[in-house]
Amino acid sequence: MEINIKTCTAFTKQHYNLLLSADPNQELVDNYLPRALCFEAIYHDHLVGILVLLPTHPETLEIVNIAVISPQRNQGIGRQLLAFAEKYAGTHNYKCLEIGTGTTSFGQLYLYQKCGFRVFSVDQDFFTLHYADEIVENHLVLKDMLRLRKVLA
Repeated sequence: MEINIKTCTAFTKQHYNLLLSADPNQELVDNYLPRALCFEAIYHDHLVGILVLLPTHPETLEIVNIAVISPQRNQGIGRQLLAFAEKYAGTHNYKCLEIGTGTTSFGQLYLYQKCGFRVFSVDQDFFTLHYADEIVENHLVLKDMLRLRKVLA
C-alpha cells in the first residue's frame, strides 16, 4: 500500500483520534504539538496515519507520536512512516532518531527493532507518573517506557 506523506498544520477530530490512540494523554499531546513537525499519511484521499517529530537535542530527532488507523494496521504504513522519519532526519542533518514505547507494546517494539532501532534506556514508571488512568495493554499494566534509538549513517 503506497501512501502519500505530507506536512500537517491543522488538526481535525480524526487527527486527534489518531494522536490519542498512540498517546492517550491529551495534555501531553497538546504540549508537544506546537513545538513539533507533523505529517499525515494519506491513502486515496483518506487520513490513514500520523507522524509527529520533535527535535530534542542538537543532533537528535524524536518520534513522539506515530499512529495508523486500526483498519489499515499491519499493511506497511507504520514502516513507511518510520522510513520517512529516517529520511527526513538524515536530510536535515540529524545524527540519530529516537522513539519511546511501552514495555507492553509488543507489536510496536517488534516493528521498531525490525527497522533498526535499539533499546538504550528505560524510563521507569513513566506511564504511572504521567497518566492519570491505568493503561492495560496485552493484559499487562503498562508502567515503564522503553527508549529506542537508531544512529543514522
